[in-house]
Amino acid sequence: MNYHTEQENFWSGKFGETYIERNNSKRLLASNIALFSSILKQTESIRNIIEFGSNIGLNLKAIKTLIPNLSCAAIEINHKAATVLREDSFFEEGMQVFEGSILEYEPAQLYDFVLIKGVLIHIHPEELECIYDKLYQSSERYICMSEYYNPSPVMVRYHGNDNRLFKRDFAGEFIDRYPDVKLLDYGFRYHKDPNFPQDDITWFLMEKRRNSGENRNESN
Repeated sequence: MNYHTEQENFWSGKFGETYIERNNSKRLLASNIALFSSILKQTESIRNIIEFGSNIGLNLKAIKTLIPNLSCAAIEINHKAATVLREDSFFEEGMQVFEGSILEYEPAQLYDFVLIKGVLIHIHPEELECIYDKLYQSSERYICMSEYYNPSPVMVRYHGNDNRLFKRDFAGEFIDRYPDVKLLDYGFRYHKDPNFPQDDITWFLMEKRRNSGENRNESN
């Protein structure tokens, strides 16, 4: 299938399949559990979650380990990864998987927790506002972004490819775009952490203000 951007075609194809093997490890799952245990301390009453760009679900597994009764949904562009996710017995009650590009995803319901981790960095900059809108429109309360941070936009070569990885202040742009969103917490995880390394990511936990129900209705 041919998508609208070169980045979508890149991740839906062979490179996206090889990414599965490179990142499927118990150590990464443990690191994710440690990461989300810090993030989730600032939340309450999370019943359901959707992840934008889930791959095979290591982030969702970590969060569901911490919140066992959580109902999970995912959007994933790579067919192989989406298939692995659907068939994973860890999600005993089943996983709602929307297979396709997050640019084409149409929010159909609200989720208590909306997650995007290591995905915005791979989106063409001209499409970011579209993704921001979909994240916002999908959220009942919390939005979490975990990405490479840079105070100004910059492109970085990625596995020998140009225009496949971009750094910027994603969360700052998101907060500026939606006046009813506030920053709850943020943090950094270092790749040389001796116990729970992450790939030098900066995470941001945001919340829609409680009195923003009217705005939420207008957005959906």
